[in-house]
Amino acid sequence: MRWFPGSRSAEVLPSPNIWYYQQAYEVENRAQDVEGEIWRVLREECDWAGRDVLDLGCGDGFHLPYFARDARSVLGVEPHAPLARDAAKRVAELPGTEVRQGRAQRLPAEDASVDVVHARTAYFFGPGCEPGLREAERVLRPGGSILIVDLDVTSEPYGGWMRADLPHYDPVAVERFFEAQGFGCRRVAARWRFADAAAMESVLKIEFSAKTAERAIAEVRRLNTGGGEMTLPVGYRVHARVKPTGLVVPGHSADPEPSSPAVSSSTSPRIV
Repeated sequence: MRWFPGSRSAEVLPSPNIWYYQQAYEVENRAQDVEGEIWRVLREECDWAGRDVLDLGCGDGFHLPYFARDARSVLGVEPHAPLARDAAKRVAELPGTEVRQGRAQRLPAEDASVDVVHARTAYFFGPGCEPGLREAERVLRPGGSILIVDLDVTSEPYGGWMRADLPHYDPVAVERFFEAQGFGCRRVAARWRFADAAAMESVLKIEFSAKTAERAIAEVRRLNTGGGEMTLPVGYRVHARVKPTGLVVPGHSADPEPSSPAVSSSTSPRIV
């Protein structure tokens, strides 16, 4: 989930963690949110049981089986072809679950075809993501929800390491952006758990610059003095918005071309 301030003209930005270190990213996925706090909050915002889910930026499909447990159907969308192929292999035996290669700005799904659009640490990071928001609205049925999970850069210690690598990132501006777009925001205190120090180090090294990773590894070691398993508190934000079921008036957050003034143009980070 390492971020960088990317070019707004680029539709797909290479991800130097999962694109190039897929095994380490699998370790990270398995380590994240061991108590299931993010899933709990997502369920409270929109229960997808018996409904159609689109997981945007699904990577190699790690979260698809969880949705498939009780959703009516699950569609994973991933821009990077090798990851999309691996995601398809992961869910090949799951009924009602498929993967398509595609981008947030041009979703490979029909209008009003899903009830939930879920994106976790992918694409939606504040100003600059409006094309993806419009596409999410297009594919959602009235009353459907878009659920966006991103990292809380104000939460320590992980947020401090991110700020060290992203000195120009403004988390307040990003939160104001989503508020202006009609999203609620819930902060989630999650915990990562690694089997050992080697697993922890392999993950932090793909998430941060060498200097910041060295600092982060040292701090995690200080937090875990007993040896063996290592845990790390990590804060997240869950942004949720429901698509209106009635007429959308100009200027509403769901209007594809809102007439309200633009919010801060602070550079939006992209996960890489």
